[in-house]
Formats: sequence, C-alpha cells, structure tokens
Amino acid sequence: MHEKRFKHTESHKLEDPERLIWLPPGEVIAHLGLRPGIRVVDIGAGTGYFAIPIAREILPGGRVTALDVEAEMLAKLKAKLDLPDAPGNIDLVQGEAENTTLESGCYDVVLLAQIWHEIDDRKAALAEARRILGRDGRIAILDWRPDADRPPGPKIEHRIPAEAARAELTESGWLVDHQSNIGQYSYLIVAH
Repeated sequence: MHEKRFKHTESHKLEDPERLIWLPPGEVIAHLGLRPGIRVVDIGAGTGYFAIPIAREILPGGRVTALDVEAEMLAKLKAKLDLPDAPGNIDLVQGEAENTTLESGCYDVVLLAQIWHEIDDRKAALAEARRILGRDGRIAILDWRPDADRPPGPKIEHRIPAEAARAELTESGWLVDHQSNIGQYSYLIVAH
C-alpha cells in the first residue's frame, strides 16, 4: 500500500468531532461557488465529510460523485447514505485521482480534499480533472499546510506547500481564482 495514503483502518479519525473545529466543512464549501443543479466530484471522499454537506448545498437537481480508491471507505459512506436523513444525490465510484473512470466534460467542480500530498503523479491528476470538468469547471485543492503543527495530518515531510501546489496548477495551464488558509491546518486553492 502507498506509504502516504490515508488508510481505511484509520477512518475513525475522519469522524472525530474535533475535526469540525479545525476543518469546518462550511468554510471550504463557501469558497467552491456551489449552486443548485451542478455536478461535483469529491475525489478522495472517504466517509463523506465533504460529499454529504456538498450534496445538500447543490439541491435541487445537483449530484455529487464521491470517488475513493478504497472500497472500504466507500462502504462506510454507503452505510451513512442508507440512513433516513441522508441526501439521495450522491453516487459512489471507486477510482483514483489520475484515473477516475468518469465521463468527460460532465462536472462543474472537482474537489481534492486532503489528498494532494498522497498523489504521486499530480500532473496526471490535473489532466484527469481537466478531462472530466466542463468548459467553465473549477478545481479545488484542499491540503495540509507544512507550517502547521501536527497532529493531526500526515508527516510534515509528506505535505506540499500551497505555493508548490499553486505552481503545479499554473504550470498545467490552470488560472488560480482563490487561495486561503482554511481552519487550523489546511490551505485551499480554487482554479479554473
């Protein structure tokens, strides 16, 4: 297994109530430009920390594709979606950032939350995001700041500074719309 990849056996950390304090989903969602009826891909969706609130935000008519490389994570998210108060506009797909298997040109927003440091071929991931996004689509990279103390999060040496992520975006032809620190430990970059 990939050394930098978050393991499904640690999924309880994704459900820690403290996470709502140091990584408020609403703070991220506020920067995504969501509106009813759009299609969003949450790559590295895990147990649905962002997919579920995004799904509610884009109703009516919007859909979220929650994509994760680990079937076990998708199973945990499916269990949440089987609850009576769960949104019914989330599709589960197993895939990777570099090869989502999703249709070309069909999405409005691609969110890569807390996985940028896990991706070995980030150029391929950016090319895949461009492929699946529609003409006016946006990409949002949320990841761990290397200047923030741990825990939580990955090892400091695995973290990619916001400036490096921004450079990778611009080198691949993306135009950055927004960059900011989010919560206590993360940064967010939104580009088109």
